[in-house]
Amino acid sequence: MANDERFTALRFQQSGGVEHWRMLAFGASAWFGAPSQTAGAALVRRVAELTGASGRLPDVDLRASGVHVRIGASGSPGMSPADVELARAVSAAARDLDLTADPSALQCVQLAIDALDKPSVMSFWHAALGYERLGDDDLVDAMRRDPAIWFQQQDRPRPLRNRVHVDIARPHALALEAVEAVKALGGHETYAGEGYATLADAEGNEADVLPLLPGDELGDGRETADWRVLFGAMTFYPIVSPVRAAELAVVVAGLADEAGLPLLVDLRPDGVTIDTGKDQGEDERFGDLARRIQAAARGMALTADTTRLRFVQIGIDAVDVPVVRDFWRAVLGYEYDPRPGVTDIYDPRRLNMPIFFQQMPASEEARRNQRNRIHVDVFVPDDQAQGRVDAALAAGGRLVSDDGAPEGWTLADPEGNEVDIAVVVGREEHWLASQTGPN
Repeated sequence: MANDERFTALRFQQSGGVEHWRMLAFGASAWFGAPSQTAGAALVRRVAELTGASGRLPDVDLRASGVHVRIGASGSPGMSPADVELARAVSAAARDLDLTADPSALQCVQLAIDALDKPSVMSFWHAALGYERLGDDDLVDAMRRDPAIWFQQQDRPRPLRNRVHVDIARPHALALEAVEAVKALGGHETYAGEGYATLADAEGNEADVLPLLPGDELGDGRETADWRVLFGAMTFYPIVSPVRAAELAVVVAGLADEAGLPLLVDLRPDGVTIDTGKDQGEDERFGDLARRIQAAARGMALTADTTRLRFVQIGIDAVDVPVVRDFWRAVLGYEYDPRPGVTDIYDPRRLNMPIFFQQMPASEEARRNQRNRIHVDVFVPDDQAQGRVDAALAAGGRLVSDDGAPEGWTLADPEGNEVDIAVVVGREEHWLASQTGPN
């Protein structure tokens, strides 16, 4: 087999030894359950060793309940023979450590924006998010933690406000810069809140950008100077050595288990993000854990880079919040936030963005009847798609279109907010067949 040969998603999943893996957006993913962060960190270390001192570390997300590994996320189309071999080796390492794979847990949640003037709208979001451009239609988080956005051509104006908006939290100085940058690009401020601004692009798609007031530090002591509070507390340490990154993950996992506080530890080829997750840094014990993690990182001669930090979520306006919320929990496989008065739903493995719901007046019928310009895409394994569609319909959703099945379905919640359930496997073969026609 030639070293430059690429596997399609279908060929990859049909290869032997990759039964734990599923192709989603941006590569192949696997989830291995673990009883603790320390147990999961043992797999992180093995993945780093498999990568080698000079290799490119795959995306590795260490959680209290397991480890998510994503291979082939570098932007090159398809999967290489080396990717296939690495997937097999990671699965073997997980078996050696008695960690159990669960392909049904995998998904990738993203956003799509319809636009009449795609370049203008895309420029607004590029500046607001600090993302990178990928081709002519996509914006992506360079660290692949926050949801990618793709832009598609809109056929006619939809001038009323969306019922979906995006929250973007970045370190204070960068949030201020983002506000000025989007205004220079023609964006306008539709609301000025205390510490945040609602900004709209030229076609009315809105983003809440924050914090615009100082105070995103975690306390005022030097012992937590590496941390920023962006809905949750987080920090980032640049590290290019896979083995060195794994060493930090092992230390953080041990400290988190000792404190009894789960953390999100995301390893990327250029560094490690440590994050409490949304609202999870409010535990009074977290300050001590943050100090201990910072001391350990600095003891490893690491220097934090807080400019890499970001938090993204979406809010959905609804007249009947409980009913709409039930649909989205079902279609995304999320869980309810149990706190009183909180409408959030969240990924149970905290791998994808949370969603919250806001009350909307029933009198705004015209706005309710207009199709949103922003919708959610959820990429799921090909063997899970029909079940996800069925769950969404059972939760009160309706089928808008199945013209793209079995690669895609468009569904709407009871108030018309849309989601696309997308499958990667088989798309290349379907496209090739459409180009060649029947034999």
